[in-house]
Order: sequence, then structure tokens, then C-alpha cells
Amino acid sequence: MNRTAISVLLAPLALCSGPGAAEPRVAVVPLTYAIAGVAVGDVVDVVDGAVRFGQTVLVADGRVSRIGPAGGVAVPDGAAVIDGRGLFLMPGLCDAHVHYFDRDTFGLLLIANGVTLVRDMGMANELVLPLRADLESGAVLGPEVRTAGAILDGVPPIIPPISVGVGTPEEGRAAVRAQAAAGVDLIKTYSRLEADVFLAIVDEAHSLGLRVAGHVPDSIPIGEAAAAGLDSCEHFFGFEKLVGRLLGAPVRSHYEGMGAEAEYLIRYEEVRPEALRQALTDLRDSGLVVCPTVNVFKAGVHTSQFQSGTFPLSEYVSASVLETWRALWGGQDDLPEVLWQTWARFVAVLHAAGIPLLVGTDLSTPGSLPGFSVHDEMEIWQEAGIRPADILRSATLLPARFLGRDDDLGSIAEGKTASMVLVRANPLDDVRHARDIEGVFVRGTYYDRAALDRLLAEARRLAER
Repeated sequence: MNRTAISVLLAPLALCSGPGAAEPRVAVVPLTYAIAGVAVGDVVDVVDGAVRFGQTVLVADGRVSRIGPAGGVAVPDGAAVIDGRGLFLMPGLCDAHVHYFDRDTFGLLLIANGVTLVRDMGMANELVLPLRADLESGAVLGPEVRTAGAILDGVPPIIPPISVGVGTPEEGRAAVRAQAAAGVDLIKTYSRLEADVFLAIVDEAHSLGLRVAGHVPDSIPIGEAAAAGLDSCEHFFGFEKLVGRLLGAPVRSHYEGMGAEAEYLIRYEEVRPEALRQALTDLRDSGLVVCPTVNVFKAGVHTSQFQSGTFPLSEYVSASVLETWRALWGGQDDLPEVLWQTWARFVAVLHAAGIPLLVGTDLSTPGSLPGFSVHDEMEIWQEAGIRPADILRSATLLPARFLGRDDDLGSIAEGKTASMVLVRANPLDDVRHARDIEGVFVRGTYYDRAALDRLLAEARRLAER
């Protein structure tokens, strides 16, 4: 079977990690692990959840070296044997929209929640590029990072500390070349860009082999942005104007505040079904991917609470992150419940239309917590009617594929990087089971439940400091 799939290993694992694996560091030599007696589907079709039982999985030199029937795979001498019952092994999760503002706590919390890959969607180059290198070398524990570096926005940029303002097509092309030379992995666009500048940015980025993700600028319809080559649309931006146009309502073509016309999205069910279906089909055919970050708008119902410092899991939020929340979103009114509820239903409509979706959380916005919010987002999608198998694909294989990492990550197969998560119940039955983690492999190093609890404790200590 070689269809679009993720790999989920149904694994009875209990806990037996080798020396050093429980330490809250990644700078240890990965051992050879034998996951014995597991039920496995090394290419599990996420639609039907097909698996094979009674398999042995070997991990060596940071990679999955062998998957096969228990009687046909020899366990190497000295291997750390993980022999468990009733657990499930799935690919490491990805948060496809983060701003990695706190290098001390974010990595610990992401790993403890099974997130082994992130797509950073905007930070100053001088901060995020060294961080990426430190994470890759193991100097800092955390997931693999692919980053856009500084955001490209209009003039003046909306978030100056992490953005570059560009006012002409020539400036846009020069900014893309500068980002490419700095070593970013993709280009991020933002809301204030003029249409001609946006089009120049997309064209220049593609000529350099870089994908473009970000806000659909207010100056251009989402259909035109997608047809021009926008690879990934973040949040609902662009869709509210699409619905407005389909309703025949007046739609602004200039920036007047983030999501200024969100009320149109709430009315999407008023659009003629044939017209909406055609518009979404056109977006699908363009190759556009959408990262909706519904959790942001759900958390936005309690924006003031999340800026107060008193909220669930607040012990994991450092003073610097809390100050960022207050500085960037201070004075923002709490969002109405209907906005996130409508967006969640609309995400299910996008999925039904065949538009690829990525699980992302806009980490560093108020109420978005490292790792925890990935599970929140997946549960929102499930409640909206999307099947667990499809949600897991959007949190594993599809983001890895978008980032060009699907040869190594996003599924479990021989030769791939051993970044995997052990959970206590089948996530294909209920995506909430992905939250119930027994252990995590990070590039071949295993962190059992006790080690993960120590990472959480260290994150709390650092946040309090």
C-alpha cells in the first residue's frame, strides 16, 4: 500500500529507556532501541487505519532501522528493549504556525507534548536562525525548526520588531533575496502589503526555490493570491473577504485592522452553495494549503484573562511571553464565541472541498501554549466533524511534506528519523488520545514518562524564574 498516508505504529510499549534517555537534554548519543511485540502499520492509510500486529521496530543512529514481524527481526545485543502493552506509536506532531519567542521553555513543552517539528512563521533573523542551529545541534532541547525569519509586510509594518516593511515591487524582491541569503526556509507575507509588491515577492521567492506562506494581504483577493502562487494561507485572512464578495457585499481593498471584515465569514452559510463550492474548488486546484489556527480565536474569547496572568497552565508561561501578549494585544476586546465556532465549521468545509490543512496554533499569541495548543487545535477539528485519521495527517505528514521534510519526518518507516510519540490509546479512534503520552522519541533519543515530567517541571521552574 503506497497511498497518501501517515505511519502509525500500534505499540504495546511500557517503559524501558536506556541510560541518559531520561535526562532533559538531547545532547546524548542515541542508543539502539528495540520496540518489541508491537502492532504496526509502517504505511498506515489514515482513511481506514490499517495496521499489522506482532511487529518489532528497531531504532539505531537516530533512525528507524527495521520494522518487521516479531519473529523475523533480531534484536541487537545491548539494545534497550521497550516492551509495552496497549500503547500506540505515532509520528511526532508538528505545529505549523509558531513564533518561537522563548527558547528556554518552548522546546521543553513542545517535546513533552509530542511536538517534534515546528514551522516558525516570523521572528527576527538574528534570533531565530541561531536558535534553529542550536536546536539542530542539540545544544538546546526542542523540535526541528523550519523558519521564515523576518516577516515581509507593507509600510509601515504592523509588527516592527519581527517585520521588514517593503513599499515597492523592487524592495519586495530585494527583501526576498536578503532573506534567502540569510538562510531562511520559506518567506512569510503579511496583511499590509500592496498587491503588486506581494506578487513580486511570490515570484522572486519561487524563482529562488522558496515557498511563500502568510496572511493574504488586504489588497488582493485570496483567489488571485492563490493563483499567483501563495503556497500557504494562515488563519482565516482572505476567506472573510471571499465570503463578502460572494454575498455581493462591499469589501475593502486596503488594510483597516486585522480581520476587520470577519463578520462576513460568520455569514458563509448564506452564500449560494454552488458559488462557494466553485470558489473552494479553484483554491484547491491552485495548490493552496491552509493553516487555520482556530485555537487562537477560541482563546481570544478570553483575551483579557490570558493577559492577566491567571489562567489554566499559566505556570508554563514566562514573564517575557506574558509581556509580549500584553504589548502586542493589549486593550483588545474579547472575541465573540461565534467567530471561532464558525471558523471551526468552515475548516470542515475546506477539508470536505479537498483543500489541504495544516495543524498550527500561532504560538506566542495570547492563550496559545507550546504543545498543549496543538492538541487543542486537533480536538477542535474533531468536534467540527473531521476524522481523527485526517487530523493526524494534517499534524504529521502534510506539514512535513510542505516543508520538504517528508523523506525524513511525518510518518514512521524504515530509514526515517526516529521522532515518534507513544500514546496510551489509539489516536485513530479519537484524536484526544494523542494527548495521553507515555514517551517521546526525539531524533532517536527516548524520553519516557518520567523524563517528560521532568521536562515539564524544568519548564515551570524556568517560567517562574
